[in-house]
Amino acid sequence: MHEQLQTLIETLNQHIISQPILVERMVIALLSEGHLLVEGPPGLAKTKAIRTLAQLVEGDFHRIQFTPDLLPSDITGTDIWRPETGVFEFQPGPIFHNLILADEINRAPAKVQSALLEAMAEHQVTVGQRTLKMPDLFMVMATQNPIEQEGTYPLPEAQLDRFMLKVVIDYPTDAAAEEQILQLVENEARHTLPPLPEPISQQTLFAARQAVLALHMADSIKTYIVQLILATRRADKYDAQLAKWIQYGVSPRATLALARAARAHAWLNGQSFVSPEDVQAVAADVLRHRLLLTFEAEAEGMDADAVIERLLQIVPVL
Repeated sequence: MHEQLQTLIETLNQHIISQPILVERMVIALLSEGHLLVEGPPGLAKTKAIRTLAQLVEGDFHRIQFTPDLLPSDITGTDIWRPETGVFEFQPGPIFHNLILADEINRAPAKVQSALLEAMAEHQVTVGQRTLKMPDLFMVMATQNPIEQEGTYPLPEAQLDRFMLKVVIDYPTDAAAEEQILQLVENEARHTLPPLPEPISQQTLFAARQAVLALHMADSIKTYIVQLILATRRADKYDAQLAKWIQYGVSPRATLALARAARAHAWLNGQSFVSPEDVQAVAADVLRHRLLLTFEAEAEGMDADAVIERLLQIVPVL
């Protein structure tokens, strides 16, 4: 299982140039039954990343382009009248696929964004008087553009909390990486790329999830995770400066997400136990979209990543 997941990551890195963090976090979310929010400017292969992942995993993929005129039923599905039978028949929406790309999710109003909430949190969708289960393999990767904010609707805190991880990506800074991207696209146009490996079966993926859950996590690591979370809510007990920056701390979902992500990170790196370094490696991606900062923090030019870095400095490793 571990070798197959490593091959998956290596293949993704060959097709998604200069975005190793995005690739690893996608796999961590997949192994942790979580969902991913990706923020970055256009043209960074966000759509290509999730589509390639879908080709490497046994399952189907669907892209939903979020626009201001999108309706909740466009996502969940609706009842359609069949005159030949005289009954309403439910037509499932795109949410019932295995891997979902919610492209530019902040382009749609909150009413539409909330159509994802039940599916992401409860693994089910309620349409009319019926409740329908989601497939066992189900992951949402949502994207948003940080540059163009005109005509966008910020995601409500309740929905942000449903995303296990938020990954921030940027343009490649290396000229060699840009040349690799150019060569990759040319090879794709010529159809000269080597074939993708056989997709990982869902049974293998589910077994890997159980292996991740079975990975040893010492009580001291669990205590460290809890202390990190509590420090966001009771910052005054840890650091006066941190207390000035944090308006609201993170929810218990952050505790669960941090533990699951740390386990998956350790497992992917071939470890037999979770270390503090695993927790620290994923802390920013788990916490950055859940922290609410004060106006004072913004006035001082502090962002969530800087606050999390300070948090990791002041909370001792047990």
